[in-house]
Amino acid sequence: MFELAQKFLGKECIIYTFNSQLTGIIKEVNEGGILLEKSGADEAVNFDFIVRIREYPRGKNGKKKSVIFD
Repeated sequence: MFELAQKFLGKECIIYTFNSQLTGIIKEVNEGGILLEKSGADEAVNFDFIVRIREYPRGKNGKKKSVIFD
């Protein structure tokens, strides 16, 4: 998971955990988890709780999609 998460460095992503979703820019990836910048504040997420990492979907014009179907 560490090597895969490094591919998302500097990108705005959706991180799915067991009971929630976090959206933000991935600033740092360590062997223990991810440092996520969310609304100007930093948040750390442990790899043990991460189920899925997805780059935030964008439309044809490069705008962020307002509705995401999973």
